[in-house]
Amino acid sequence: MFLTKQQINAARAVTVAIVATVSLGACATYKDEFASINSRLDQLDVKVQGAAQSAESANQSAQQANQRLDQIEGRVQQLERVPGRKPRG
Repeated sequence: MFLTKQQINAARAVTVAIVATVSLGACATYKDEFASINSRLDQLDVKVQGAAQSAESANQSAQQANQRLDQIEGRVQQLERVPGRKPRG
């Protein structure tokens, strides 16, 4: 059975339509996946920024503690040089 030129053209058109539909459906899937990945990356970015702020705050606290230790170190050394007292009794 031979197909006419019109039937061949119709078959080609249907084939192109099917391929186009499948391709567009695949693009939509990729768009959804990229949107999901971007959302997760945004969430991670927020967490990283929060961790960076916490680390900076901890660093500042540590620097303040070190400054306080430096301030009292002289007094501690001075007290260590003072001769001990004799016990009563």
